[in-house]
Amino acid sequence: MGASATLSAEALDRRHVWHPFTQMQEYWAQPPLVIASGRGGWLTDTEGREYLDGNASIWTNVHGHNDPDLNAALQRQLGRIAHATMLGLTHEPGALLAAELADLAPEGLGRVFFSDNGAGAVEIALKMSFQYWQLAGKPEKRGAIGLAGGYHGDTFGTMAVGDSGFFHERFRAWGFAADHFPAPVCREWAGVVREADASASLAALEALLIEKAERIACLILEPSVQGAAGMRLQPPGFVAAVAALCRKHGVHLILDEVFVAFGRLGSMLVCTEEGVTPDFLCLAKGLTGGYLPLAATLAREEIFEAFLGTYESRRAFFHGHTFTGNPLAAAVALENIRKLRVLVADGTLTSRAACFGRLLDEAFAGHPHVGELRQRGLTAAIDLVSADGETYPEAARAGLQVCMRAREHGLLLRPLGDSLLLVPPLCLSEAELGELVSRTACAINDILPTFQYHAQRS
Repeated sequence: MGASATLSAEALDRRHVWHPFTQMQEYWAQPPLVIASGRGGWLTDTEGREYLDGNASIWTNVHGHNDPDLNAALQRQLGRIAHATMLGLTHEPGALLAAELADLAPEGLGRVFFSDNGAGAVEIALKMSFQYWQLAGKPEKRGAIGLAGGYHGDTFGTMAVGDSGFFHERFRAWGFAADHFPAPVCREWAGVVREADASASLAALEALLIEKAERIACLILEPSVQGAAGMRLQPPGFVAAVAALCRKHGVHLILDEVFVAFGRLGSMLVCTEEGVTPDFLCLAKGLTGGYLPLAATLAREEIFEAFLGTYESRRAFFHGHTFTGNPLAAAVALENIRKLRVLVADGTLTSRAACFGRLLDEAFAGHPHVGELRQRGLTAAIDLVSADGETYPEAARAGLQVCMRAREHGLLLRPLGDSLLLVPPLCLSEAELGELVSRTACAINDILPTFQYHAQRS
């Protein structure tokens, strides 16, 4: 193994690893944290310290780490085959999962194209829409519309339809042009809508469609909650209103449920709760319960049929991924969905979400260092402010400092600027949700009342 075999994981990480969404100079200045194992909603580092997983390992974990049922499903499939291509072949776990997803989805979304991450699922939907309109004799329909603040991934197509500010600004010149309409206004926590107004958003969208629908292929949005925008909420009925406008003007609707599906907001799929059948539905993250990379793009049958023809017609969808429909991931996804159906049906997730909202309200309503609190389902964002209600200078990194202190309280969080995003594994008990909220409050109360950032201001 060479000389590197004698080095610690921390040393090897510092020497070789380039971490995602991370300023490495800042990362190196922090104490290293190496995760060794996990069980339930908890992670353990190589020093034996335990941490509550406050972001569900980047929004993926459902039933907890080391879940015995998911472990067993994975082990059963390992005894059969780890991977077999779906290019011209099929296998039982992949076929069963496709049928299961079609059963979960609104009627008409019967075709499933597998990939391995959320951005890939969105890219596939975009390409399918663009190619469909070419095959339908309307090649001029090549534009796209996104919602302000949208985040759909970091590939070039997803960056083009997204609106993630400085995340993607450097690469704007290499993407295709896309239009965006303003997001609605909605404030909600503890299960109560405090403010909701979608009128300006929908009016702007309709004006855009009246002007450009003949050249627009598709519209994409994250329904109900825009996660990477800071858990920005949409009023009930907003997605249905957008869907109606898309149908009226002949534009495909792509729903990106990569984050919000599979129990995160209490239901299996947001679109079924909203009574909306999109043209394309994108799924990932919680699909395998946080175990393995797998994504799916569901499409309407009539769209699929437009791609049928002889080989020389070149109507086929020329797109694929090496690990498309991986049998291990598909087997785990099937078991994940089986378990989730029970939690949704018996109201467990609804009860946990209500408890989460109450706990957040008790801890942070009127808190001097919380400017705004947004919560829906098992997601929340806490916007940090100074005691006089002002936002902190970017260079102060107040959110990061709170998250680093949270580690000392046995809690792992990741900030979005100076917003703390709380996204617990769905398996957390009410007592563990209480620990998540109380440990977050402790970290805030430790850091912000005496937080010094004058040097950074200069």
